Amino acid sequence: MLNIIDNFLNKITMYRLVLYFLIFLLLLATGFSAMGMLPFSPLMLLFGTALLLIIGWAVNFIFSEVFNAPTNVESFYITALILALIITPPQSFSDVSYLMFIFWAALWAMASKYILAIGKKHIFNPAAFAVALTALTLGQSASWWVGTGSMLPFVFVGGFLITRKIRRTDLVLSFIFISLLVSIFMHAHSFGDIFKFGSRAIKDSPLFFFAFVMLTEPLTTPPTKYLRIGYGALVGAIFDPMVHLGSMYSTPELALIVGNVFSYLVSPKLKLMLRFKSKTQIAKDTYDFSFASSKDEIPFRPGQYFEWTLPHEHPDSRGNRRYFTIASSPISEEVHIGVKFYPKSSSFKNALLKMERGDKIVASQLAGDFIMPRNKRIKLCFIAGGIGVTPFESMINYMLKRGQKRNVVMFYSNRTVDDIAYMETFEKARTELGIKTIYALSELDSIPSDWKGARGFITAEMIAKEVPDFEDRIFYISGPHSMVSAFNESLSRMGVNQSQIITDFFPGFA
Repeated sequence: MLNIIDNFLNKITMYRLVLYFLIFLLLLATGFSAMGMLPFSPLMLLFGTALLLIIGWAVNFIFSEVFNAPTNVESFYITALILALIITPPQSFSDVSYLMFIFWAALWAMASKYILAIGKKHIFNPAAFAVALTALTLGQSASWWVGTGSMLPFVFVGGFLITRKIRRTDLVLSFIFISLLVSIFMHAHSFGDIFKFGSRAIKDSPLFFFAFVMLTEPLTTPPTKYLRIGYGALVGAIFDPMVHLGSMYSTPELALIVGNVFSYLVSPKLKLMLRFKSKTQIAKDTYDFSFASSKDEIPFRPGQYFEWTLPHEHPDSRGNRRYFTIASSPISEEVHIGVKFYPKSSSFKNALLKMERGDKIVASQLAGDFIMPRNKRIKLCFIAGGIGVTPFESMINYMLKRGQKRNVVMFYSNRTVDDIAYMETFEKARTELGIKTIYALSELDSIPSDWKGARGFITAEMIAKEVPDFEDRIFYISGPHSMVSAFNESLSRMGVNQSQIITDFFPGFA
């Protein structure tokens, strides 16, 4: 079942998944309100949502033109729909108080992405900042009406899909656990109260919607696992409305804003406007793209990834953003990515392939835990499948430039010899650094007669034969999700401790 879910999730970007989920919730709420299950008119819900979308689009368009900044196709839709789900719809078409509320909320939500940005990177979750500001200036607050018992099952299922897609279970669980713990501590006065208030905190609050949709926003969350856990715990600790500082009591939006400040302080501040230089075919249907940076050295660690934004006409359902691992070394003068193209590639990839020298692309949201240990004496084993080899290209390229020797063995699986990418780097590393690479081809009928590498799929027996000290190594696995999961299970059966297995994942594999 999980494999079916993962196959579906791999075909859609994270942003589109969130967008479709929000649309579904609003349609569901429209039906529930028509049946009297929600305390407002379905017509007023649709009216309010339409106004938020129109105002959000207009404000976003104006600011993008003024600041000459590329717009993200899904961004203003997602923000406007979140506002529709947390601000109670109007009582009538002439509800002036509501109209003023949503105008200022939509205005500040979109404006915050451009005005409250340092180094072109916005600091706050737009929807949270907007409703917090309107509460302080207009005295009108978000009701977070989506956090009701009737909506909960659907919020939970959709939220599970989002969390699984972006692999942020650590963040969500740390927030929910601490939030419930604080809530029970603040409200429960006896053992029996624990279950009563715990149940109420789950069923009659925006806890899950907040955790799944707003807390996990990539641009305002920390880049690595333990920082994300700390971020979730911090927001959870001040989420309960009884938490206060003097006369100021907490709200979900204020808790998230505090968390956003923490995230900004501990996160990389990079947002780069890169210019396309060239592309080189490095394997069958696979190209290495080179971009010029205005910085002499970009402070990332080999194996990390950027979110890449490429505005283009008529983007398809997968949008104009992708996550690609950086294939170059941090000390390189250029930024490289390796991209595999398929017969029905996305509009993003087609636009990438058509880029001409000097064209711009935005790289931001540097993140990733798929990095080598600082201790160079630790033995490593890399396992790559297809274009999943790009983080290892970055790591090995860095070691070559630094003359850094480590005890590394790499297994690299492809269908045919023509699919092997970056072989020149790996062969150079074999000569200069002693890094051993075992190439494996799975399409047996196409293997050349003079092939000296492995034939067939990489197996546990092959790993044990080539790396007899495998129990002493840290394994890094990168490639298609099914391959990564299979090797994770195989290594566990071989007796490799789970703490010695590091898998590569970045959102938006589609």
